Amino acid sequence: MNRISIILVLLLSGIVACNNVADKRKLNIYGNPQVVEKTVDGKIVYDTVDHTVGYFRLFNQDSTVITPKDLEGKVYVADFFFTSCISICPEMSKQMLRVHDQFKDRDSLQLVSFSIDPDYDTVAVLKNYSERLGVTSDKWHFLTGDEDEIYSLAFNSYLTERPADDPEDENNILHSGAFILIDTKKRIRGVYDGTVPDQVDILMKDINNLLNEENEGNS
Repeated sequence: MNRISIILVLLLSGIVACNNVADKRKLNIYGNPQVVEKTVDGKIVYDTVDHTVGYFRLFNQDSTVITPKDLEGKVYVADFFFTSCISICPEMSKQMLRVHDQFKDRDSLQLVSFSIDPDYDTVAVLKNYSERLGVTSDKWHFLTGDEDEIYSLAFNSYLTERPADDPEDENNILHSGAFILIDTKKRIRGVYDGTVPDQVDILMKDINNLLNEENEGNS
């Protein structure tokens, strides 16, 4: 191998190494930590804990009750949508389907879509919607139930915000298009625009990073 070939090999190796480092970026933990009171050896101590998503009890497209217990030990991506939406939701579903197809053989990843119009999005409607996408509830839960519970989850657990371009539209209150990455400890580890393919590309890289992080933590 001549000198020029060696230099080219070294340059290419460096590029690959840089890309691998970039792909393995450390993920943040979102939300404000809380100080909690604990009793240890009879003494009151204070500890700081990360923000975590809260409890819910909702029905999926198969009429099965789903709670956080059903997601224990799983990394998952959550979003908020409604089936009758004709603006950003079709693109969100298209992009989430990309995530589904990329990780359909990874049992450690789940997808969870909360309907923000549960009065219309009954179990039957969600079942039809999931069938048209060609997905099943063992990989992707479409959830419906009490509207107040879903809205409380969106604001208080998943930290969803009003879209900046339409802050006064109450019907658009959760319509931000966010895909939210949750780890096995129920912490938010990333937020992405689910209407932008490049953002979803980053999400899929981060999912791989998080799955690897979880595997390393369990080894």
